[in-house]
Amino acid sequence: MDPALNPYLNFNGNAREAMKFYQSVLGGELSMQSFGDVKMARTPAEKDLIVHAVLKSGQMTIMASDVHPSMKMTVGDNVHMSITGGDAGKLTAVFDALAKGGKVDMPLAKQFWGDTFGMVTDRFGVHWMVNVAARPSA
Repeated sequence: MDPALNPYLNFNGNAREAMKFYQSVLGGELSMQSFGDVKMARTPAEKDLIVHAVLKSGQMTIMASDVHPSMKMTVGDNVHMSITGGDAGKLTAVFDALAKGGKVDMPLAKQFWGDTFGMVTDRFGVHWMVNVAARPSA
């Protein structure tokens, strides 16, 4: 699969409301997982927060999540460019190149959903997420 580039939005507890609004405006299919769904909620208040949402409408894909309450979210600093694909070598090279002169926020590593994922802020202050999709099992 060729890499795809999509915006990834972070919200401060209202990702569900925002994504339903975007769906009402743009149409399409919306899927959401909460912190509770993936057993990441540490308190009852966290269980309904969105850990990952995807809205697909035609050629558009918007992804989003709520920032965990332990983390700070600043409006204007809450948009990431998300690159997803299946070529681990190519995407690792992209991640490494983006990190040169920038800052690795989360090293590329295997994640609970099965993919390899990392986050980097490039030297221009742009936030990137790189997700290497796990190959289907044979």
